[in-house]
Amino acid sequence: MSQPQIESPAFYEAQLRSERLRIFGVLSFVAIFVAVTTGRFFVIHTASEGTHWAWGLVLAAAVVAYEVWLLRRVGVALKTGQNLPSRFWILSTILETSIPALAIAFLSSGNIQAAYRPLASPGVLAFFIFIILSTLRLNLWVCCLSGVTATLTYIAAALYLGWRPPVLGVPNPITRSYVIVNGIVLLMGGALAGSVAGQIRKHVEAALREAETKRKLEAIQHDLQVARSIQQSLLPRDRPSIGGFDIAGWNKPADDTGGDYFDWMTRDDGKLVATLGDVTGHGIGPALLAAVCRAYGRASLTVERDLSRAFGHINQALGRDLTQERFVTFAAAVCGPDGEEAEILSAGHGPLFIYSRSADCFTKMQAQAVPFGILPFFNSDPPARLLLHPGDMLLLITDGFYEWENDRGEDFGVQRLEEVMRASRDLSSSEIIARLYDAVITFANGTSQKDDLTAVLIKRL
Repeated sequence: MSQPQIESPAFYEAQLRSERLRIFGVLSFVAIFVAVTTGRFFVIHTASEGTHWAWGLVLAAAVVAYEVWLLRRVGVALKTGQNLPSRFWILSTILETSIPALAIAFLSSGNIQAAYRPLASPGVLAFFIFIILSTLRLNLWVCCLSGVTATLTYIAAALYLGWRPPVLGVPNPITRSYVIVNGIVLLMGGALAGSVAGQIRKHVEAALREAETKRKLEAIQHDLQVARSIQQSLLPRDRPSIGGFDIAGWNKPADDTGGDYFDWMTRDDGKLVATLGDVTGHGIGPALLAAVCRAYGRASLTVERDLSRAFGHINQALGRDLTQERFVTFAAAVCGPDGEEAEILSAGHGPLFIYSRSADCFTKMQAQAVPFGILPFFNSDPPARLLLHPGDMLLLITDGFYEWENDRGEDFGVQRLEEVMRASRDLSSSEIIARLYDAVITFANGTSQKDDLTAVLIKRL
Protein backbone atom coordinates (compact mmCIF):
# COMPACT_ATOMS: atom_id res chain seq x y z
CA MET A 1 0.00 0.00 0.00
CA SER A 2 2.76 2.41 -0.90
CA GLN A 3 3.56 4.53 -3.92
CA PRO A 4 6.74 6.25 -5.15
CA GLN A 5 7.55 9.39 -3.24
CA ILE A 6 10.41 11.79 -2.84
CA GLU A 7 12.69 10.74 -0.01
CA SER A 8 12.29 13.93 1.92
CA PRO A 9 11.90 14.52 5.67
CA ALA A 10 9.78 17.52 4.73
CA PHE A 11 7.32 15.25 2.89
CA TYR A 12 7.09 12.86 5.86
CA GLU A 13 6.39 15.83 8.10
CA ALA A 14 3.71 17.10 5.71
CA GLN A 15 2.14 13.64 5.62
CA LEU A 16 2.06 13.43 9.42
CA ARG A 17 0.58 16.91 9.75
CA SER A 18 -2.07 15.95 7.20
CA GLU A 19 -2.82 12.80 9.21
CA ARG A 20 -3.24 14.90 12.34
CA LEU A 21 -5.72 17.09 10.48
CA ARG A 22 -7.58 13.96 9.35
CA ILE A 23 -7.84 12.73 12.95
CA PHE A 24 -9.28 16.09 14.02
CA GLY A 25 -11.83 15.67 11.20
CA VAL A 26 -12.86 12.24 12.54
CA LEU A 27 -13.13 13.59 16.09
CA SER A 28 -15.28 16.49 14.84
CA PHE A 29 -17.59 14.06 13.07
CA VAL A 30 -17.93 11.94 16.22
CA ALA A 31 -18.64 15.06 18.28
CA ILE A 32 -21.42 16.05 15.89
CA PHE A 33 -22.82 12.49 15.99
CA VAL A 34 -22.88 12.52 19.79
CA ALA A 35 -24.53 15.95 19.86
CA VAL A 36 -27.20 14.91 17.36
CA THR A 37 -27.90 11.60 19.14
CA THR A 38 -28.14 13.30 22.53
CA GLY A 39 -30.37 16.02 21.15
CA ARG A 40 -32.70 13.53 19.46
CA PHE A 41 -33.18 11.51 22.63
CA PHE A 42 -33.15 14.12 25.40
CA VAL A 43 -34.24 17.38 23.74
CA ILE A 44 -36.62 16.83 20.83
CA HIS A 45 -37.49 13.21 21.70
CA THR A 46 -37.52 11.91 18.13
CA ALA A 47 -35.50 8.73 18.78
CA SER A 48 -37.63 5.59 18.65
CA GLU A 49 -37.65 2.95 21.34
CA GLY A 50 -35.78 0.56 19.06
CA THR A 51 -32.84 2.91 18.68
CA HIS A 52 -29.68 1.66 20.44
CA TRP A 53 -28.55 5.18 21.33
CA ALA A 54 -26.62 4.09 24.42
CA TRP A 55 -24.53 1.60 22.48
CA GLY A 56 -24.04 4.26 19.84
CA LEU A 57 -22.46 6.52 22.46
CA VAL A 58 -20.28 3.62 23.63
CA LEU A 59 -19.10 3.08 20.05
CA ALA A 60 -18.42 6.82 19.73
CA ALA A 61 -16.36 6.72 22.96
CA ALA A 62 -14.34 3.79 21.60
CA VAL A 63 -13.70 5.67 18.35
CA VAL A 64 -12.60 8.77 20.29
CA ALA A 65 -10.22 6.70 22.43
CA TYR A 66 -8.75 5.08 19.33
CA GLU A 67 -8.34 8.42 17.50
CA VAL A 68 -6.68 9.99 20.56
CA TRP A 69 -4.21 7.09 20.59
CA LEU A 70 -3.52 7.68 16.88
CA LEU A 71 -3.04 11.37 17.58
CA ARG A 72 -0.41 10.58 20.22
CA ARG A 73 1.42 8.27 17.79
CA VAL A 74 1.47 11.00 15.15
CA GLY A 75 2.62 13.60 17.68
CA VAL A 76 5.54 11.42 18.78
CA ALA A 77 6.50 10.79 15.14
CA LEU A 78 6.48 14.53 14.44
CA LYS A 79 8.70 15.28 17.45
CA THR A 80 11.21 12.52 16.72
CA GLY A 81 11.22 13.06 12.96
CA GLN A 82 10.42 9.40 12.28
CA ASN A 83 7.92 8.15 9.73
CA LEU A 84 5.17 5.72 10.72
CA PRO A 85 5.40 2.21 9.23
CA SER A 86 3.17 1.10 6.35
CA ARG A 87 1.16 -1.25 8.60
CA PHE A 88 0.04 1.78 10.62
CA TRP A 89 -1.72 3.27 7.61
CA ILE A 90 -3.17 -0.07 6.48
CA LEU A 91 -4.55 -1.25 9.83
CA SER A 92 -5.94 2.12 10.88
CA THR A 93 -7.66 2.51 7.49
CA ILE A 94 -9.31 -0.92 7.78
CA LEU A 95 -10.39 -0.37 11.39
CA GLU A 96 -11.80 3.13 10.88
CA THR A 97 -13.65 2.36 7.65
CA SER A 98 -15.26 -0.67 9.33
CA ILE A 99 -16.89 1.43 12.06
CA PRO A 100 -20.03 2.37 10.04
CA ALA A 101 -20.58 -1.33 9.26
CA LEU A 102 -20.66 -2.07 13.01
CA ALA A 103 -23.26 0.66 13.45
CA ILE A 104 -25.37 -0.77 10.59
CA ALA A 105 -25.16 -4.35 11.87
CA PHE A 106 -25.75 -3.76 15.59
CA LEU A 107 -27.17 -0.27 16.12
CA SER A 108 -29.90 -0.04 13.43
CA SER A 109 -33.37 0.72 14.71
CA GLY A 110 -35.47 -2.36 15.46
CA ASN A 111 -38.54 -0.57 14.06
CA ILE A 112 -37.13 -0.88 10.53
CA GLN A 113 -37.66 -4.13 8.71
CA ALA A 114 -34.49 -6.22 8.57
CA ALA A 115 -34.43 -6.19 4.76
CA TYR A 116 -34.37 -2.36 4.72
CA ARG A 117 -31.89 -1.75 7.55
CA PRO A 118 -28.77 -1.83 5.29
CA LEU A 119 -30.43 0.87 3.18
CA ALA A 120 -32.12 3.05 5.80
CA SER A 121 -29.34 3.15 8.40
CA PRO A 122 -27.48 6.52 8.65
CA GLY A 123 -24.28 4.48 8.97
CA VAL A 124 -24.24 4.14 5.17
CA LEU A 125 -23.55 7.87 4.91
CA ALA A 126 -20.81 7.65 7.53
CA PHE A 127 -18.80 5.47 5.15
CA PHE A 128 -18.29 8.50 2.90
CA ILE A 129 -16.99 10.59 5.80
CA PHE A 130 -14.12 8.16 6.34
CA ILE A 131 -13.51 7.75 2.60
CA ILE A 132 -13.33 11.53 2.09
CA LEU A 133 -11.02 12.02 5.08
CA SER A 134 -8.74 9.26 3.78
CA THR A 135 -7.59 11.66 1.03
CA LEU A 136 -5.65 13.54 3.71
CA ARG A 137 -3.33 10.55 3.99
CA LEU A 138 -1.95 11.57 0.59
CA ASN A 139 -1.83 7.98 -0.63
CA LEU A 140 -3.83 6.69 -3.59
CA TRP A 141 -3.76 3.06 -2.44
CA VAL A 142 -4.88 3.87 1.10
CA CYS A 143 -7.93 5.63 -0.32
CA CYS A 144 -8.69 2.65 -2.56
CA LEU A 145 -8.29 0.38 0.47
CA SER A 146 -10.80 2.57 2.30
CA GLY A 147 -13.30 2.12 -0.54
CA VAL A 148 -12.75 -1.65 -0.70
CA THR A 149 -13.07 -1.99 3.09
CA ALA A 150 -16.26 0.07 3.10
CA THR A 151 -17.79 -2.11 0.36
CA LEU A 152 -16.87 -5.43 1.96
CA THR A 153 -17.88 -4.49 5.51
CA TYR A 154 -21.14 -2.94 4.27
CA ILE A 155 -22.08 -6.14 2.43
CA ALA A 156 -21.01 -8.18 5.49
CA ALA A 157 -23.30 -6.07 7.69
CA ALA A 158 -26.14 -6.55 5.23
CA LEU A 159 -25.61 -10.31 5.23
CA TYR A 160 -25.64 -10.28 9.03
CA LEU A 161 -29.01 -8.48 8.93
CA GLY A 162 -30.44 -11.12 6.60
CA TRP A 163 -29.82 -9.61 3.18
CA ARG A 164 -29.08 -12.06 0.39
CA PRO A 165 -27.66 -11.39 -3.08
CA PRO A 166 -30.17 -11.35 -5.95
CA VAL A 167 -30.79 -14.64 -7.73
CA LEU A 168 -30.66 -14.59 -11.49
CA GLY A 169 -33.75 -15.69 -13.39
CA VAL A 170 -36.29 -15.16 -10.59
CA PRO A 171 -38.08 -12.07 -9.21
CA ASN A 172 -36.04 -10.41 -6.41
CA PRO A 173 -37.01 -7.83 -3.80
CA ILE A 174 -35.78 -4.32 -4.58
CA THR A 175 -33.59 -4.33 -1.47
CA ARG A 176 -31.36 -7.03 -2.89
CA SER A 177 -30.25 -4.92 -5.87
CA TYR A 178 -29.99 -1.65 -3.93
CA VAL A 179 -27.46 -3.11 -1.50
CA ILE A 180 -25.31 -4.08 -4.50
CA VAL A 181 -25.70 -0.54 -5.89
CA ASN A 182 -24.61 0.98 -2.56
CA GLY A 183 -21.58 -1.31 -2.48
CA ILE A 184 -20.59 -0.26 -5.99
CA VAL A 185 -21.00 3.42 -5.07
CA LEU A 186 -18.75 2.95 -2.01
CA LEU A 187 -16.14 1.23 -4.16
CA MET A 188 -16.24 4.07 -6.70
CA GLY A 189 -16.03 6.58 -3.87
CA GLY A 190 -12.77 5.02 -2.72
CA ALA A 191 -11.39 5.10 -6.27
CA LEU A 192 -12.35 8.76 -6.72
CA ALA A 193 -10.88 9.65 -3.34
CA GLY A 194 -7.68 7.89 -4.42
CA SER A 195 -7.45 9.95 -7.61
CA VAL A 196 -7.98 13.14 -5.60
CA ALA A 197 -5.34 12.08 -3.07
CA GLY A 198 -2.92 11.32 -5.91
CA GLN A 199 -3.35 14.83 -7.33
CA ILE A 200 -2.97 16.42 -3.90
CA ARG A 201 0.16 14.37 -3.35
CA LYS A 202 1.65 15.58 -6.64
CA HIS A 203 1.04 19.19 -5.66
CA VAL A 204 2.55 18.63 -2.21
CA GLU A 205 5.63 16.95 -3.68
CA ALA A 206 6.00 19.71 -6.27
CA ALA A 207 5.74 22.38 -3.57
CA LEU A 208 8.29 20.58 -1.41
CA ARG A 209 10.69 20.17 -4.34
CA GLU A 210 10.32 23.84 -5.15
CA ALA A 211 10.93 24.80 -1.52
CA GLU A 212 13.97 22.49 -1.34
CA THR A 213 15.34 23.88 -4.58
CA LYS A 214 14.79 27.41 -3.34
CA ARG A 215 16.56 26.59 -0.08
CA LYS A 216 19.53 25.12 -1.95
CA LEU A 217 19.67 28.10 -4.29
CA GLU A 218 19.60 30.47 -1.32
CA ALA A 219 22.44 28.51 0.27
CA ILE A 220 24.42 28.61 -2.98
CA GLN A 221 23.70 32.31 -3.35
CA HIS A 222 24.91 32.89 0.20
CA ASP A 223 28.09 30.95 -0.50
CA LEU A 224 28.63 32.92 -3.71
CA GLN A 225 28.17 36.18 -1.84
CA VAL A 226 30.76 35.05 0.70
CA ALA A 227 33.09 34.01 -2.12
CA ARG A 228 32.53 37.37 -3.82
CA SER A 229 33.34 39.29 -0.64
CA ILE A 230 36.49 37.20 -0.17
CA GLN A 231 37.55 37.71 -3.80
CA GLN A 232 36.91 41.44 -3.61
CA SER A 233 38.92 41.64 -0.39
CA LEU A 234 41.91 40.20 -2.28
CA LEU A 235 41.90 43.17 -4.66
CA PRO A 236 44.03 46.17 -3.64
CA ARG A 237 42.10 48.54 -1.41
CA ASP A 238 44.38 51.54 -1.73
CA ARG A 239 45.83 53.07 -4.86
CA PRO A 240 49.60 52.79 -5.09
CA SER A 241 51.71 55.78 -4.20
CA ILE A 242 54.71 56.04 -6.51
CA GLY A 243 56.33 59.23 -7.63
CA GLY A 244 55.57 60.40 -11.16
CA PHE A 245 52.64 58.02 -11.77
CA ASP A 246 48.87 57.96 -11.29
CA ILE A 247 47.73 54.31 -11.15
CA ALA A 248 44.23 52.93 -10.68
CA GLY A 249 42.57 49.53 -11.01
CA TRP A 250 38.96 48.38 -11.24
CA ASN A 251 37.10 45.05 -11.44
CA LYS A 252 33.49 43.99 -11.97
CA PRO A 253 32.77 40.25 -12.46
CA ALA A 254 29.94 39.09 -14.73
CA ASP A 255 28.64 36.74 -12.00
CA ASP A 256 28.95 36.92 -8.24
CA THR A 257 32.55 35.84 -8.71
CA GLY A 258 34.82 36.06 -11.73
CA GLY A 259 38.09 34.92 -13.23
CA ASP A 260 39.65 38.40 -13.63
CA TYR A 261 41.78 40.15 -11.07
CA PHE A 262 44.33 42.92 -10.78
CA ASP A 263 47.02 43.54 -8.21
CA TRP A 264 50.08 45.60 -7.44
CA MET A 265 53.00 45.31 -5.07
CA THR A 266 56.14 47.29 -4.25
CA ARG A 267 59.46 45.45 -4.44
CA ASP A 268 62.44 46.00 -2.20
CA ASP A 269 64.08 48.18 -4.85
CA GLY A 270 61.14 50.62 -4.67
CA LYS A 271 59.65 49.66 -8.04
CA LEU A 272 55.97 48.96 -8.40
CA VAL A 273 54.73 45.83 -10.19
CA ALA A 274 51.15 46.10 -11.50
CA THR A 275 49.54 42.85 -12.73
CA LEU A 276 46.35 41.78 -14.44
CA GLY A 277 45.17 38.19 -14.87
CA ASP A 278 42.27 36.63 -16.75
CA VAL A 279 41.32 32.98 -16.13
CA THR A 280 39.18 31.38 -18.85
CA GLY A 281 35.50 31.50 -17.98
CA HIS A 282 33.79 33.23 -15.09
CA GLY A 283 32.17 32.00 -11.92
CA ILE A 284 33.32 30.24 -8.77
CA GLY A 285 35.87 27.93 -10.45
CA PRO A 286 37.79 30.65 -12.29
CA ALA A 287 37.55 32.82 -9.17
CA LEU A 288 39.40 30.18 -7.15
CA LEU A 289 42.05 29.90 -9.87
CA ALA A 290 42.38 33.69 -9.98
CA ALA A 291 43.08 33.71 -6.24
CA VAL A 292 45.71 30.99 -6.73
CA CYS A 293 47.28 32.94 -9.61
CA ARG A 294 47.41 36.07 -7.46
CA ALA A 295 49.24 34.18 -4.73
CA TYR A 296 51.77 32.70 -7.17
CA GLY A 297 52.22 36.09 -8.82
CA ARG A 298 52.92 37.85 -5.56
CA ALA A 299 55.35 35.16 -4.41
CA SER A 300 57.29 35.16 -7.68
CA LEU A 301 57.27 38.84 -8.68
CA THR A 302 58.22 40.09 -5.23
CA VAL A 303 61.36 37.95 -5.09
CA GLU A 304 62.37 37.63 -8.73
CA ARG A 305 63.46 40.87 -10.44
CA ASP A 306 63.59 39.35 -13.93
CA LEU A 307 60.07 39.28 -15.39
CA SER A 308 60.73 36.34 -17.73
CA ARG A 309 62.00 34.12 -14.92
CA ALA A 310 59.18 35.23 -12.61
CA PHE A 311 56.65 34.34 -15.31
CA GLY A 312 58.32 30.96 -15.68
CA HIS A 313 57.84 30.26 -11.97
CA ILE A 314 54.17 31.28 -12.14
CA ASN A 315 53.55 29.13 -15.22
CA GLN A 316 55.17 26.10 -13.59
CA ALA A 317 53.18 26.49 -10.38
CA LEU A 318 49.86 27.12 -12.16
CA GLY A 319 50.42 24.21 -14.53
CA ARG A 320 49.97 21.82 -11.62
CA ASP A 321 46.61 23.40 -10.70
CA LEU A 322 44.98 24.05 -14.05
CA THR A 323 42.93 21.42 -15.84
CA GLN A 324 43.51 20.79 -19.53
CA GLU A 325 40.80 23.16 -20.71
CA ARG A 326 41.87 26.03 -18.46
CA PHE A 327 44.54 28.66 -19.01
CA VAL A 328 45.38 32.14 -17.71
CA THR A 329 46.34 35.25 -19.64
CA PHE A 330 48.61 37.46 -17.57
CA ALA A 331 50.35 40.82 -17.95
CA ALA A 332 52.71 42.76 -15.68
CA ALA A 333 54.12 46.27 -15.81
CA VAL A 334 57.05 47.48 -13.69
CA CYS A 335 57.42 51.19 -12.95
CA GLY A 336 60.23 52.92 -11.07
CA PRO A 337 59.66 55.91 -8.78
CA ASP A 338 60.11 59.22 -10.66
CA GLY A 339 61.32 57.28 -13.70
CA GLU A 340 60.04 57.40 -17.24
CA GLU A 341 60.73 53.78 -18.18
CA ALA A 342 58.20 51.00 -17.77
CA GLU A 343 58.90 47.32 -18.34
CA ILE A 344 56.02 45.21 -19.70
CA LEU A 345 55.57 41.49 -20.28
CA SER A 346 52.41 39.72 -21.38
CA ALA A 347 51.64 35.99 -21.38
CA GLY A 348 48.78 35.69 -23.84
CA HIS A 349 47.08 38.90 -22.75
CA GLY A 350 46.49 41.48 -25.41
CA PRO A 351 46.20 43.93 -26.79
CA LEU A 352 47.66 46.36 -24.26
CA PHE A 353 47.00 50.00 -25.10
CA ILE A 354 49.72 52.66 -25.01
CA TYR A 355 48.72 56.28 -25.51
CA SER A 356 51.25 58.97 -26.45
CA ARG A 357 50.06 62.42 -25.38
CA SER A 358 52.55 64.31 -27.53
CA ALA A 359 51.67 62.39 -30.71
CA ASP A 360 48.01 61.92 -29.70
CA CYS A 361 48.03 58.34 -30.93
CA PHE A 362 47.61 54.80 -29.64
CA THR A 363 49.91 51.83 -29.94
CA LYS A 364 48.58 48.36 -29.36
CA MET A 365 51.06 45.89 -27.92
CA GLN A 366 50.42 42.17 -28.38
CA ALA A 367 51.44 39.33 -26.09
CA GLN A 368 55.07 38.15 -26.02
CA ALA A 369 54.24 34.58 -24.94
CA VAL A 370 51.43 32.03 -24.75
CA PRO A 371 49.11 32.06 -21.71
CA PHE A 372 49.99 30.24 -18.51
CA GLY A 373 48.97 26.59 -18.40
CA ILE A 374 49.33 25.91 -22.15
CA LEU A 375 52.91 24.59 -22.09
CA PRO A 376 54.91 23.01 -19.28
CA PHE A 377 57.72 25.49 -19.86
CA PHE A 378 57.63 29.27 -20.36
CA ASN A 379 59.33 30.80 -23.38
CA SER A 380 58.81 34.42 -24.36
CA ASP A 381 60.25 37.40 -26.15
CA PRO A 382 62.12 39.87 -23.94
CA PRO A 383 59.97 42.26 -21.93
CA ALA A 384 59.10 45.50 -23.72
CA ARG A 385 60.62 48.70 -22.37
CA LEU A 386 58.62 51.89 -22.82
CA LEU A 387 59.45 55.50 -22.21
CA LEU A 388 56.41 57.17 -20.71
CA HIS A 389 56.37 60.95 -21.03
CA PRO A 390 54.03 63.28 -19.14
CA GLY A 391 50.44 62.53 -20.13
CA ASP A 392 51.25 59.11 -21.61
CA MET A 393 49.09 56.16 -20.51
CA LEU A 394 49.41 52.40 -20.39
CA LEU A 395 46.13 50.47 -20.18
CA LEU A 396 45.95 46.82 -19.14
CA ILE A 397 42.37 45.75 -19.81
CA THR A 398 40.35 42.56 -20.31
CA ASP A 399 38.33 41.93 -23.45
CA GLY A 400 35.05 42.18 -21.55
CA PHE A 401 35.13 45.93 -22.23
CA TYR A 402 35.56 46.09 -25.99
CA GLU A 403 33.71 42.82 -26.76
CA TRP A 404 30.50 43.83 -24.96
CA GLU A 405 27.68 43.75 -27.53
CA ASN A 406 24.73 46.11 -27.73
CA ASP A 407 21.14 45.16 -28.60
CA ARG A 408 22.06 45.19 -32.31
CA GLY A 409 24.87 42.67 -31.88
CA GLU A 410 27.68 45.23 -32.34
CA ASP A 411 30.85 45.12 -30.23
CA PHE A 412 31.92 48.21 -28.30
CA GLY A 413 35.22 47.76 -30.08
CA VAL A 414 38.75 49.06 -29.73
CA GLN A 415 38.11 52.28 -31.62
CA ARG A 416 35.41 53.47 -29.22
CA LEU A 417 37.66 52.56 -26.30
CA GLU A 418 40.45 54.72 -27.71
CA GLU A 419 38.04 57.61 -28.36
CA VAL A 420 36.84 57.59 -24.74
CA MET A 421 40.42 57.52 -23.43
CA ARG A 422 41.43 60.37 -25.72
CA ALA A 423 38.44 62.47 -24.69
CA SER A 424 39.15 61.95 -20.97
CA ARG A 425 42.97 62.05 -21.09
CA ASP A 426 43.17 65.03 -18.73
CA LEU A 427 41.30 63.22 -15.97
CA SER A 428 42.79 60.99 -13.28
CA SER A 429 43.30 57.27 -13.91
CA SER A 430 40.30 56.23 -11.81
CA GLU A 431 38.06 58.78 -13.58
CA ILE A 432 39.18 57.55 -17.01
CA ILE A 433 38.29 53.97 -16.10
CA ALA A 434 34.91 55.16 -14.82
CA ARG A 435 34.33 57.00 -18.12
CA LEU A 436 35.18 53.81 -20.02
CA TYR A 437 32.67 51.79 -18.02
CA ASP A 438 29.94 54.42 -18.42
CA ALA A 439 30.53 54.54 -22.17
CA VAL A 440 30.27 50.76 -22.44
CA ILE A 441 27.06 50.69 -20.40
CA THR A 442 25.51 53.41 -22.56
CA PHE A 443 26.55 51.61 -25.73
CA ALA A 444 25.21 48.24 -24.49
CA ASN A 445 21.71 49.76 -24.29
CA GLY A 446 20.46 47.31 -21.67
CA THR A 447 22.20 44.11 -22.76
CA SER A 448 23.55 42.04 -19.88
CA GLN A 449 27.21 41.75 -18.98
CA LYS A 450 28.59 38.50 -20.42
CA ASP A 451 32.22 38.68 -19.33
CA ASP A 452 34.26 39.98 -16.43
CA LEU A 453 35.57 43.55 -16.60
CA THR A 454 39.00 44.48 -15.26
CA ALA A 455 41.28 47.39 -16.02
CA VAL A 456 44.57 48.82 -14.73
CA LEU A 457 45.55 52.28 -15.98
CA ILE A 458 49.08 53.66 -15.49
CA LYS A 459 49.35 57.36 -16.28
CA ARG A 460 52.60 59.32 -16.31
CA LEU A 461 52.24 62.64 -14.48
